[in-house]
Amino acid sequence: MPKIKTHKGAAKRFKRTASGKLKRNKAYTGHFFIRKGATQKRNLRKAGYVSDADKKRIDRLMPS
Repeated sequence: MPKIKTHKGAAKRFKRTASGKLKRNKAYTGHFFIRKGATQKRNLRKAGYVSDADKKRIDRLMPS
């Protein structure tokens, strides 16, 4: 069996933590910051985590 290649698009978007969770960036951070409140902008800076429903799909793209 050949090795499973890592999906490079997924590798650039997700990082695996030490406990095995998948970190991701949050959406809505591209533009229109004048309309967003300070609390929303502050929360968007923090990393999010991939939900359990999507984790299986991302794990298939990033085998190791």
